[in-house]
Amino acid sequence: MSPTFDPKAPEGPDTYLQVISPDGTRHPCPELDEWVGDIDVPALEKLYIDMACIRRLDAEGTALQRQGELGLWAPLLGQEAAQIGSGRALENDDFIFPSYREHGVAYCRGVNPHDLLRMWRGAAPSGWNPYEVNMANQQIVIGAQTLHAAGYAMGLKFDGSAAAAITYFGDGATSQGDVSEAMVFAASYQAPLVFFCQNNHWAISEPVARQTTGHIADRAAGFGLATWRVDGNDVLAVMAATRAALAHVRTGSGPAFIEAVTYRMGAHTTADDPTRYRDALELEEWAAKDPLDRVAAHLDSLGADLGELKKRSESAADELAAGLREAITTMPDPTVDDLFAHVYSHPHQGLEEQRENYSNYLAGFAVQGQGTK
Repeated sequence: MSPTFDPKAPEGPDTYLQVISPDGTRHPCPELDEWVGDIDVPALEKLYIDMACIRRLDAEGTALQRQGELGLWAPLLGQEAAQIGSGRALENDDFIFPSYREHGVAYCRGVNPHDLLRMWRGAAPSGWNPYEVNMANQQIVIGAQTLHAAGYAMGLKFDGSAAAAITYFGDGATSQGDVSEAMVFAASYQAPLVFFCQNNHWAISEPVARQTTGHIADRAAGFGLATWRVDGNDVLAVMAATRAALAHVRTGSGPAFIEAVTYRMGAHTTADDPTRYRDALELEEWAAKDPLDRVAAHLDSLGADLGELKKRSESAADELAAGLREAITTMPDPTVDDLFAHVYSHPHQGLEEQRENYSNYLAGFAVQGQGTK
């Protein structure tokens, strides 16, 4: 640990790897440049459109919760580059173990808007079939998904698969024992697993300075993991680091850890009020590092037609928003029987007894109601 480390000091290119600065300037980065050498102007425009779409997805999710259509929503505003940069670096057969905020990664995986919203509406205990998109359902328990990922990655190695696994979590989760245990297992078995920490600086109301006295990536190095610490608001830096980490784990060199230094611009969830614990000046500082603005500025310096690009991105975002709205209006409410479905893979006598008892219990209310008329 560096004795000069100050967890409250401003983050900048001297503390992490960066390819595109906040003003849109492209800087040489020997550690990362080779991994994004194929990203030309059209490819960068696609990344911009992706980020614009998930920003709109996030805004719609928040609005739907405020309108009473969702029970809760976990905003990702400000973390678009971290999710798109990493999500677009994955191969189709790589398996993802997310936390509850990776809506953008789910978007990259082609998860249907209907499936993305059903858990947050309370219409189902989970959203989608994990094996259709090679992505587990969103995990609410902090850090638990890292253990699932370690076990899956160990299985990949035992099977001789060329695929890798990746697990997402926030800075607060690194204080959970599950994350440390997952790194121990992954390192011990040299499992092909990438740990992806979105350090958004706030674990609900606890600042990252209370989670660590050093860089989070330094913890992973202590477990023997290869580490990258990158500007999480720089989509090219994130993509490059993820590609490099995936290449590392696929060679049998053991697990890797990426700390993407970003910022949660919104609330922890829609049940949270960040104005009670966060300084407005801090928010202003990070707003100047916006992931979309820097890509737009860089594209402008390359001569791209920003007006046409923004029209395309708005059209794609409108289409996505319409899909979300349609999903809400057509999503059926769960039935009583749904409570007992998929608990066991085969018929189970005890569960059937519970189903019958609950049906009789509900029927009793109907009988009482008839008797009072």
